[in-house]
Amino acid sequence: MIQLTDAEFNELVTYIKKNYGINLIKKRLLIEARMYSVLAKHGFTSFTEYINLIKRDPAELNTMLNKLTTNHTYFMREPRHFEFLKDVILPGQKQLNKNKVLKIWSAGCSTGEEAYTAVMVMKDFFALDKTWDYRILATDISTHVLERAKLGVYSPESLKSIPSPWEKRYFKKTSSNEYAISEEIKREVIFKRLNLMEPFPFRSRFDLIFCRNVMIYFDQQTKNNLIKKFYDILKPGGYLFIGHSETVQRDTVDFKYIEPSIYLKG
Repeated sequence: MIQLTDAEFNELVTYIKKNYGINLIKKRLLIEARMYSVLAKHGFTSFTEYINLIKRDPAELNTMLNKLTTNHTYFMREPRHFEFLKDVILPGQKQLNKNKVLKIWSAGCSTGEEAYTAVMVMKDFFALDKTWDYRILATDISTHVLERAKLGVYSPESLKSIPSPWEKRYFKKTSSNEYAISEEIKREVIFKRLNLMEPFPFRSRFDLIFCRNVMIYFDQQTKNNLIKKFYDILKPGGYLFIGHSETVQRDTVDFKYIEPSIYLKG
């Protein structure tokens, strides 16, 4: 197996962290193990050759990021967020939002389950009022997971926590024993590739941002900088949902703590 030298490891870690925020400092063995087949495919004899390749070839960089980041998710993961959306955020919007337009962003959307779950919550809530616009923007750095999200086909394991009425209404079993989500839900989500380390390209602010189990790859300063960017792009009264294993350093931003993993821009 081709091994990383110290110099190669430091160069790769520095490059990825600077450009994508992902901290690979504790992933040396993972890098060697998961990238060996890629190096072998190219006939490389060192990681230096591969590092030079990813710096000039976005497709190869995507391949590396796909292999080094874990994208495990499923429908209704961390269900408290969807309860809070249904019980607190949507009633508040219904009372105060006269434009009937909800702007929601799923940042680090992986294979789409989070965004699609939020749409199903809103389908239920606004069932008697078809005048609301609640399409969700869903972004990820990985083109691989975005393609899977757009396809909208999932394993039975991914649906394990979904309410039975949703499964019956919004999913169709395929010939390969998987489940395809309905066009009724798919058309409410817009998927785009976006690097969270770059300036946000948005012209208007959001009512709610999901960024769950994404910052586990970032060091504390990178997390703080990203959370500040989220604060700035939220509307006053907007919410940020993060993963239950993640935290916000409340002395570094003006978010109001509501409950674990839920924060409010006052």
